[in-house]
Amino acid sequence: MRKTALSIAIAVSTTAAAVPVFAQDSAVKIEKIEVTGSRIKRADMETASPVTFIGADAIQASGAVTIDDVLQDITAAAGAMTNPGVNNGSGGNASINLRGLGAQRTLVLVNGRRMINSGTGAASTVDLNTIPVAMIKHIEVLKDGASAVYGTDAVAGVVNIILKDDFEGAELNAQTGVSGEGDAEQHNVDLTVGTSFDRGNMVFGIQYMERGSASQADRDFSKCPITETDEGSALTCGGSTITPNGHLYLENGKELQGDKDGNYAEYNPATDPYNYAAESYLYTPMQRLNITGNLNYELNGSTTLFTEAMYSKRWSEQQMAAQPVWFDFTYTEAMGDELLKHGAEYGDSIHYRRRMTDTGTRDFAQVVDTVRTVVGVEGLLSNDWSWDVAVNFGRNDSIDKLSNLHNIGSLTEDIELGNFNPLDQNSWSADNMTDYIYTEQNTGGSQMLNLSASLAGELFELPAGYLGFATGIEKRTEKAWYTPDSLTSQGLANDPKVEPTSGSYDVNEAFVEFAIPVLADVPFAQNLDLSAAVRAFDYSSFGSDSTWKLGFTWKLNDQLMFRGVKSTAFRAPTVDELYGGKSPSFEQISHPLLDNQAEVIVGGNASLTPEEADTLTFGLVYEPSFIEGLSLTVDYYDIAITNAISEVNNQYIVDNCVDSSGNLINQGSAVCQSANIQIANGKATFNNQLQNIGDETTQGYDINIAYHFEAMGLNWHAGLDTSILNERTITMAGETIDYTGLITSGLGSYADIKSSLNLAVKSDVWSANYKVRYLSSMDSFACINNPSSCYAPSVPSIVYHDLSGSYFVNDSMKFTAGINNLFDKQPPYYTGNNDSNTDPYTYDTLGRYVYAGMNIKF
Repeated sequence: MRKTALSIAIAVSTTAAAVPVFAQDSAVKIEKIEVTGSRIKRADMETASPVTFIGADAIQASGAVTIDDVLQDITAAAGAMTNPGVNNGSGGNASINLRGLGAQRTLVLVNGRRMINSGTGAASTVDLNTIPVAMIKHIEVLKDGASAVYGTDAVAGVVNIILKDDFEGAELNAQTGVSGEGDAEQHNVDLTVGTSFDRGNMVFGIQYMERGSASQADRDFSKCPITETDEGSALTCGGSTITPNGHLYLENGKELQGDKDGNYAEYNPATDPYNYAAESYLYTPMQRLNITGNLNYELNGSTTLFTEAMYSKRWSEQQMAAQPVWFDFTYTEAMGDELLKHGAEYGDSIHYRRRMTDTGTRDFAQVVDTVRTVVGVEGLLSNDWSWDVAVNFGRNDSIDKLSNLHNIGSLTEDIELGNFNPLDQNSWSADNMTDYIYTEQNTGGSQMLNLSASLAGELFELPAGYLGFATGIEKRTEKAWYTPDSLTSQGLANDPKVEPTSGSYDVNEAFVEFAIPVLADVPFAQNLDLSAAVRAFDYSSFGSDSTWKLGFTWKLNDQLMFRGVKSTAFRAPTVDELYGGKSPSFEQISHPLLDNQAEVIVGGNASLTPEEADTLTFGLVYEPSFIEGLSLTVDYYDIAITNAISEVNNQYIVDNCVDSSGNLINQGSAVCQSANIQIANGKATFNNQLQNIGDETTQGYDINIAYHFEAMGLNWHAGLDTSILNERTITMAGETIDYTGLITSGLGSYADIKSSLNLAVKSDVWSANYKVRYLSSMDSFACINNPSSCYAPSVPSIVYHDLSGSYFVNDSMKFTAGINNLFDKQPPYYTGNNDSNTDPYTYDTLGRYVYAGMNIKF
């Protein structure tokens, strides 16, 4: 094949999900390099697995200042991915979820080595905020299982972020942006400095980013929680039954609503619910500092010392409506006679609920510090075999706070002693509540130490070429911890107590990989190569096993190549999954008689065993000689996971364990026994701890068309990436649910078709980029059994348009500006939505976003 930069990228299915790059147009000589998915260095970048390349220029042209802005737009991403639009439960994290199989099943590497899990608590995934965009050389996304090469977590694929290590000079970037509504301002500045010297090179980078907030109250689609009435035929502003001024449940069955003057009337479900959306963030604020350094130093003619150092600090916030509190008390004469006229009697037990608007919103804040250091030595032996020995250490420490909480234990004690009258509205004033208000502060973290050594080279020559190999050993220790606030851990707050998390494990691994040339320069086979890899591992937490990979590339001629990989993959349970303490989580459910938020007890399970997977990819690469610059790739993928670690879908538990009248059913089933669902005063509480609960499968196609050409004196690039989802099933407790084409309340969405069209043009002094993102229509998971009962049982397809351009003042200065979501496309409403009346995992909730920046090289 023609060895241009374009054809090389095409040969491994590489069209960036972001803006294409024009950095290299002429033919170049390719040195032996390591491509993600293989430890064997080779001159030919064509491998058996599909890999997407995203260059630094593409990232910069897109206006992205965080990696999630880029990765979450690729068509192979699906499901739930935390991002700034996720206010409830995100903890300020950002994640990538390939194939919609969960962020925990996508392995994130930096320079080919593991990145420390990061975030708040005992983190189980990598927070993409810890990786500085300004220091990225390029990103390689392997859309294939790779456990035989990299070990655990590489089930859905691998994201390998390659940092700059050969940069010379200095480069300054400054960018600012704002939404079309004038909120969510974002400012970024970064400086990269690099130099080369006689025996090596050094690169240093620093980046600071500040992002503002947007409120759900400031968008028409999210300003109040929508409730469906008249059996799903109409919409109205709804809210929570836990309301300001008190919502009372009497023994005689009556429900009363208080007012600010201390009067109580029968609760009106049409007018009394509380609008919690008005106080919730639509887009969450964050500040972030990243400092990064890379050093390569030649010790002698064949040995080099290399070091990598990364430090990030994140300050992030979320805001939700005032805390809901609830408790029971005995009605006494000292509390007044207001309830007597509603049939209550002194001595009755009253169930009381209140939204604490008196003291303000719940304010979440995280401070997260992450450090990663790699120190190693690499070199060449006399037979040209390469070797390396490295130490990879990472640590993540977090403090997360939740302000404006209330010590309900102390409050109820004072009620019993007669020191607090819950029926007197003056008792709840902010001044009077000072002694009961506290700030919850939790600490957590994770740590990884990875020792590795590898050897790679060519064993001997075969008729079709040299037999390549790579082998290595690794020893990794991981630990994590989470210490909840003292009040929370004792259960003295309004919520049930949260248990601490603490644990560790270690693993010893060894791998071997071969690249086997079978045929070369024969009819119908310009090249036929096989690849094979095996990894054995021994975990202290569950024992030993192995995983393997077999692949091939069959290049018929300069125009057509077939490729495929069959492999097994695994994911070991993380410390948090094994030893995570029990804690409550308030999750959205849908039931005609129950609150729309259930109290779900979640936590780890020390008996968990690894997930196992069988993966298959098969595809072709076609680069016709009669249209220079055109290429086509088509890849089929099939991933089947057994022994999957998961929680049961919360809605599934409600649907199968509670009938429409609120009675418990199917209590003999494994799911309902494990859930142990309890219902009191319209509120559901149940257990949903992690289990090796079932099987998951996904299969579909990735199609890429790329065309690079010159016209009108300009360089043009057109690229079309499309992912077609054929199947996405989850089997739990013997029941299989196919999520293909569905949008959910907590798992994100699984569109049948996701597509991205990129058109870029470049002259000597300017460039322009136009991008179209398409997401097909989907049905709501909440409505699949009875669509006629839902107002919006489906969402239509949606198209986003992004436009950007750059002007090169001279060789040292460039101005860039752009508009994302050009036509201000609003997210759709659907029955059974997640938050903001839509799905912030899937849709752009911010709306039109405008940015401008400057790049200076000196």
